[in-house]
Amino acid sequence: QVQLVESGGGLVQPGGSLRLSCAASGSIFSINVMSWYRQAPGKQRELVAAITSGGSTIYADSVKGRVTVSRDNAKNTVYLQMNGLKPEDTAVYYCNAHRPLPGGDYWGQGTQVTVSA
Repeated sequence: QVQLVESGGGLVQPGGSLRLSCAASGSIFSINVMSWYRQAPGKQRELVAAITSGGSTIYADSVKGRVTVSRDNAKNTVYLQMNGLKPEDTAVYYCNAHRPLPGGDYWGQGTQVTVSA
């Protein structure tokens, strides 16, 4: 099993910044993609950013230029640096890990990000 623990969420004013962390533990071998998703009340969960084992990154159009996903392999941790936050960014942010073989799709518990004045 893979365990993911997110942290770093909180209340921030519009235009502010946060850095979310996702610490992975357990059977973390062969994890090829680590992703950040978010879900606001009444909306479906959406991809925010993803990073592959090779370091390639993907960003949602809504956050391009404002967020950066990175990883620290020594710490088995993935980060999401968010700048220029908007009220529309308010959501619960979830970390996801996918392992194609032998299989597995894992989620963290989520961390709340609230952008409000």
